[in-house]
Amino acid sequence: MKMKLLQAAAFGGVLAMTATASYAADQQTHQLSSHILDISTGKPAPNVDVRLMKQVNGVWKLLDTKKTSENGRIGEFLSNEGNVNNDGVYKLIFETTPYFRSQGLESFYPYVEVNFNIKGDNHYHVPITLSPYGYSTYRGS
Repeated sequence: MKMKLLQAAAFGGVLAMTATASYAADQQTHQLSSHILDISTGKPAPNVDVRLMKQVNGVWKLLDTKKTSENGRIGEFLSNEGNVNNDGVYKLIFETTPYFRSQGLESFYPYVEVNFNIKGDNHYHVPITLSPYGYSTYRGS
């Protein structure tokens, strides 16, 4: 029994290292990533649609729509390969209502919208913590 637990722990560590390596590779080719942690369950929020928009001449332009992975992450927003300049005002719109409905829950917020600035070529990570009746965001690393 003890041997099986050690094997499972070792295998889980390999999966975590693989996911971390993949995420780090995404950061080298893309300038923006996001992540959703459902604090009502203590788990990542998978299959949430997230829209990326950029403000261009005072008008919001849809750039991309992606779904969070099983670990609640999106690592591939805003390619930074080549001589690209992604400076500007952006927003991520997290479609939270379908996520909570799939769990049989209602949400006070129909979606979460996070506005932010990108300047230079640094990587930006914009995560949210989420529950049916609240959310929080911060600039991650």
